[in-house]
Amino acid sequence: MADENQEPQPIRAPKGTHDVLWPESSRWEALVAAFAGRARRAGFGLTITPVFEDARLFRRGIGGESEVVIKEMYEFTDREGRPLALRPEGTAPVVRAFVQNNPPVPWKAWYLTPAFRYEQPQAGRFRQHHQLGVEALGTEDPDLDVEVIALAAGFYADLGLRRIDLALNSMGCVEDRPLYIAALTAYLADHADELCDEHRERFAANPLRVLDCKTDECRAVTDKAPRLVDFLDEACAVHLARVRAGLDALGVAHRLEPRLVRGLDYYTRTTFEFAATALTSAQNAVGGGGRYDGLAEAIGGDPTPGIGFGIGIERLLLACDAEGCFSLVPPEADVFVVDLTGGEQARDLVDELRRAGLTALRAYDGRSIKAQLRQADRSGARYAVIIGAEELSAGVVTVRPLRHDGEQQTVARADVVARLSELSGRASEG
Repeated sequence: MADENQEPQPIRAPKGTHDVLWPESSRWEALVAAFAGRARRAGFGLTITPVFEDARLFRRGIGGESEVVIKEMYEFTDREGRPLALRPEGTAPVVRAFVQNNPPVPWKAWYLTPAFRYEQPQAGRFRQHHQLGVEALGTEDPDLDVEVIALAAGFYADLGLRRIDLALNSMGCVEDRPLYIAALTAYLADHADELCDEHRERFAANPLRVLDCKTDECRAVTDKAPRLVDFLDEACAVHLARVRAGLDALGVAHRLEPRLVRGLDYYTRTTFEFAATALTSAQNAVGGGGRYDGLAEAIGGDPTPGIGFGIGIERLLLACDAEGCFSLVPPEADVFVVDLTGGEQARDLVDELRRAGLTALRAYDGRSIKAQLRQADRSGARYAVIIGAEELSAGVVTVRPLRHDGEQQTVARADVVARLSELSGRASEG
């Protein structure tokens, strides 16, 4: 039994979660803004769905036998006994929202969301991680596949990433896949003793997972395994050819990767994955997705084709660090107000400056001029505005440059907002 007199230990974040604090969060702000801008230009609008859903959504959509549902999904019952689950991925909730609200098609949505998976934390992959993504529903046109893939590729380029590898494959359709799985299962059975320990006994349950295995044993076996692209019917083969031609036309470099499969049941036809080759870890995927033409119907909606992708923010920022790009410095403040007259002047002036569109900071608690100027310097502000007793009685302020060698100047209190707007290169909004 715990000692009642013992000091309580500080409560910490749960394993596999993390805090993002300022100034690191400034990179998140800029990254999300860059993604939102590119998505908006392509006609995608923000969609927000609940963080928890009816657990049946993921069992039907992802697949009740998938590893995500069996091992990784946070599932619970509410006080009325209803089965709920924290969102393990972004696509199924957006498609559920589409089915429920029935917007006109083609419907193009982007999202920013936390996702939850109970798994051993990895580099850039947490039990609560964060995803950016897009989903587009309502058409089978392969040109939409091209548009979605190009959007992601352009976003990586916007961030300055250059070492990005795009792998592409086709999952075929519901008619193609059983034939392929039968051929793959037969091949793996002939080479079962050469597979890794995990798949030697279990490959028949989900032979597609062997293709995604990163062990040397399984990769050696699957080098000569039947290829899904060789089992495509004519319509799926034409679709894949059109996607590849479109990517070539837009200058989006890619390669055909017969091993590339998606672990979720809802994928059909086009599947793709972006890897950051600057990351030395085997866990170097920074985004991926594909077409899911049967998902809406699987969760109770009308048959509706769709395609999308998800990008993990934490892993993406690791890739940016590996390439030395997107290392944003937090935006500097314009003005720091130093008030030696009680604080009322700082209170009022920072409000006026902020209304004029300037970033204005101040000190609190009646600190000394030395302490306030030290805080002003640490803040990164470009100018300090000093208000002492003499300035207050004369109706002026002192404007002192903090980041360059310009001269200190005295400015009328009534004119200081306009003057600082001019010095900062911003027009006053009044």
